Amino acid sequence: MTDDALQRGGDWLSQGGLRPTRQRVALAALLVGDGDHRHVTAESLFAAVKKTGEKVSLATVYNTLRAFCDAGLMQEVTVDGSKSYFDTKTHDHPHFFWEEDGRLTDAPADQLQIARLPDAPEGAEIASVDVVIRLRRS
Repeated sequence: MTDDALQRGGDWLSQGGLRPTRQRVALAALLVGDGDHRHVTAESLFAAVKKTGEKVSLATVYNTLRAFCDAGLMQEVTVDGSKSYFDTKTHDHPHFFWEEDGRLTDAPADQLQIARLPDAPEGAEIASVDVVIRLRRS
C-alpha cells in the first residue's frame, strides 16, 4: 500500500471519529486509498488484505466493517438474507446485483422513480428504502 493510500485511509477514519489502529488503517486504505468507491464483502476484503501481508483475521474484518458502518463511513447492502455487501458511498442510491458473478454495482439514481411508498405501520417511520435490481445476462 502506498503512503498516499494509508494517509487517505487514516483521514477517512478521522471523518468517522474512529481510532486509527494499524488494522483499521490497512482496511481503510484498501477501501478508499485510491479515492474510488467500493462494494465489498467481508470475504473479498479479507482476501485483499491478505495479499498485502497484513495480519488480520476474518472476524476482525467483519467487526471493522460493522464499526465503519456504525460510524457512518459505509452502508451495508443486503442482497438476500445471507449475503451482505459494504458500500463506501453512504448516500441513498440503487444497486445492480449481477447474479452470475455475485457482483454489486451502482445503478443510475437519476433513472429511478418511486412514485409512492406504503404508509408505515402505527408507531413506526420509514428509515430508508434499499433498491437492489437483480440482473442476469440475456
